[in-house]
Amino acid sequence: MKIVAICGAGVGTSGILKVNAERVLERLGLSADVSASDVASLATTGADAQVILTSPELVERIPPTNADIVVVENYFDLNELERKLEDAIG
Repeated sequence: MKIVAICGAGVGTSGILKVNAERVLERLGLSADVSASDVASLATTGADAQVILTSPELVERIPPTNADIVVVENYFDLNELERKLEDAIG
């Protein structure tokens, strides 16, 4: 499974979201390839992703995709992230 966390520049908040997603996946006993990217590169970096993690303000900038788009309100709330990842991974 491939998960891509995105933000505007691909180096700040997407990195935080990536690390927290990895922590949540470990808590769930799941493994995935989690990467961080900027929204402009998503068509390339997320072309084969099953899940895209992002903030509400970037959703409209995501190009057409077959991935589940998971909108995270608080990047530091592991419970929110766990709940939303469980729903997406199902």
